[in-house]
Amino acid sequence: MESIRRGFAFLRQSWQMAFADRDLIKPSIYALLAGIVVTFIFSIPMVISFALFGDQGIGQILGYLFGAVLIFAQYSVSYLFSAMTIYLIYGFLAEGDGVMAKAWQIAQRNWLNILSLAAASMVVTLLQRFIRGRGESGTRNALASVVDAVWTQATYLVLPAMVIDGVNLKGGLRRATQIVKDNLLLIGVGMVGVRAVTGIISFLIGGTGIALGLGVGIGLVSLSGQAIWGVISGLSLGAMIAGLFIMVAVVITSYTTTAYHTCLYLWARDVERARQEGQEVLAVQAPAPLAAVLS
Repeated sequence: MESIRRGFAFLRQSWQMAFADRDLIKPSIYALLAGIVVTFIFSIPMVISFALFGDQGIGQILGYLFGAVLIFAQYSVSYLFSAMTIYLIYGFLAEGDGVMAKAWQIAQRNWLNILSLAAASMVVTLLQRFIRGRGESGTRNALASVVDAVWTQATYLVLPAMVIDGVNLKGGLRRATQIVKDNLLLIGVGMVGVRAVTGIISFLIGGTGIALGLGVGIGLVSLSGQAIWGVISGLSLGAMIAGLFIMVAVVITSYTTTAYHTCLYLWARDVERARQEGQEVLAVQAPAPLAAVLS
């Protein structure tokens, strides 16, 4: 329960930053909108391929190919805007102001590194699906879950390394591995339950949106006497309400998670430097939002 309490405390600290500098939250909103557009655009070839060739033979091959391209595009968009969020938070913590123009420049400067990370994540995702697709097996599903969890956690640290320290994918993986070896990741994750808290928030907001959407939709259908206009209006308005709440939950989760791992990476980097210089590690102060909940 203590980790959950700290998780909610970090949620409050991170959003205090966002309210103090509204630029910090913008990339998370852009990422959501861009992700919807990219998914729609890159799904069109998959639908056309399925309509023309079905899901066997060349249709299956094209389906795998277009699916891989879609996954790569989704990761690329997500990492691009996450990189901007990371630099904005870094700028805010270092200078008291996150400048959107600088964040965009940094993201552009690291576009090759971002694409390489997106490509690696695509491969890991396909590998995970391949393992699950080998048949019903608790061992296979467990292995796929482990692969997904390990790689997801790694990307949370690799991307800050790329953005803040300007390293490539190999260097970012090396930094992430060292952080894990030093047990800094376990300390941060164990003491601050950000994942659990964002899960709770997402469930509550998303569930509320779905409940309201269903209520409004069913209400309109009933009031109209199940007329066509009532059914269409009810379904449309209900879906819009539910979708809006779900989008808010996604933005909250995305920004809070990125803010947490950015602070965790900055703290781990400072601890590494202190050890190399023979300084007392306990004296290293974590970034303000993280320090506020670890004290």
